[in-house]
Amino acid sequence: MRRVAVLFGSDTPIDLAMMRSAEAVARSLGITIAGVDILDGKIERAIADFGKEPDGGLIVLPHRHTLANRGPIIQLAAENRLPTVYPFRSFAAEGGLLAYGPDQNDQWRGAATYVDRILKGEKPADLPVQAPTKYELAINLKTAKAIGLSVPPALLARADEVIE
Repeated sequence: MRRVAVLFGSDTPIDLAMMRSAEAVARSLGITIAGVDILDGKIERAIADFGKEPDGGLIVLPHRHTLANRGPIIQLAAENRLPTVYPFRSFAAEGGLLAYGPDQNDQWRGAATYVDRILKGEKPADLPVQAPTKYELAINLKTAKAIGLSVPPALLARADEVIE
């Protein structure tokens, strides 16, 4: 892998921060990185153009537009044979190659605890901000085979879910 495109939203500070982090890591690994702003309406063309060159991959950040358009994004990545990392398990379950991100069920349980505390009288401003503590890795072997990738056994051993 020598080139990576990152689908991000320019309207979200967290996406911009993640994009800067991705750029810093890419530089340290000698990888060329290209940001694709999902708000410009040219996702399809950008992915197709990026897929024309060899040694490329795709990272999809967790933005409301990537979530709303996950089906077409997964399809475009597969059609262009781009190995892609997605932010949530649901992407891999729907045909994406690999998903690594916070366990959403765990986050919803935490949200329910906050609702309970608020309903019992605690002020929302007094509740601590919490970051995810549980992450999950899902790998779709059917997609890997379709795009011509073999997944190393060590990565499969670390996966929380392997979709065959």
